[in-house]
Amino acid sequence: MSVEFSVSLKKIIKETALDTYYMPGDPEEIFITTMDIDRPGLELTGYLDFFDEKRIMVFGNTEYSYLEQFSLDKQFEIIDKLFSRKPPAIIIARSHEPSEAIKKSAEKNSVPILTTAETTSAMSASLITFLNAELAPRITRHGVLVEVYGEGVLLIGDSGVGKSETAIELIKRGHRLIADDAVEIRKVSNRTLVGSSPDNIRHFIELRGIGIINARRIFGMGAVKLTEKIDMVINMEPWDTEKVYDRIGMDNTYTEIMGIHVPIMTIPVKPGRNLAIIIEVAAMNNRQKKMGYNAAQELLQNLGMDVDENTIQEKKVETGWDV
Repeated sequence: MSVEFSVSLKKIIKETALDTYYMPGDPEEIFITTMDIDRPGLELTGYLDFFDEKRIMVFGNTEYSYLEQFSLDKQFEIIDKLFSRKPPAIIIARSHEPSEAIKKSAEKNSVPILTTAETTSAMSASLITFLNAELAPRITRHGVLVEVYGEGVLLIGDSGVGKSETAIELIKRGHRLIADDAVEIRKVSNRTLVGSSPDNIRHFIELRGIGIINARRIFGMGAVKLTEKIDMVINMEPWDTEKVYDRIGMDNTYTEIMGIHVPIMTIPVKPGRNLAIIIEVAAMNNRQKKMGYNAAQELLQNLGMDVDENTIQEKKVETGWDV
């Protein structure tokens, strides 16, 4: 069963810099549960078959110019058909003064009126972006999320493998921590995952033998970040001498998180390996691959080998190339 998330109208007002014109109740008690908003075009003409009363309504020049064709009584009749369905709020863009019909119907039906000087399109875009982030489906994964050269890197692996220690080394090298131990992952679109830390453990890191530290207080504000897109996953595991690890990197391996495929690589951990530098290189290499460059392909082409996977496997056998 899917979980329904919500965000209070008070938080929306604060985050999108809206002005309150009329508020019949406590905005902290009014909750929005849908990412969609409503520009009432057909609804103003009386077509209400697909009207969704959970959506915030946004009025702009088009809606105002349409209503101004009618007398005040007719305007009230049109507006009241919408407001009687109890939308959570109405936002009036471009600094329009709420008309008498809107004010009268809003008071009658207890519909909040909010205003903004922004254009209707700009207001709609910022509101949808905010709602997409706040109401996105989410999961929590054990791991560490860091930003390395602009790439969001999710470190996973068994407890004690060295994820937090590696994160500290990355912070010292100028990169930023987003979350340690628990990473809250939100699916903000069909192609994008964004990670953050739960509020109660944000900026804290557990180091075995030392205890809990606050990365923001020790390393400064430049060492932390609130959210970051997840561009790749690195699985850290103890070095297994019986296991064959990828030494070419010809093709990306992917893992699925909430229906989205994210590149993943496994990095074996053993004494003497500088994991921070390895992760830095992995992040830069992942960015190069996204930009269309693959070092393994270029090397194989320089060696006169076909980059087709089947041919590569045959060449490995013929040449005895240890992989």
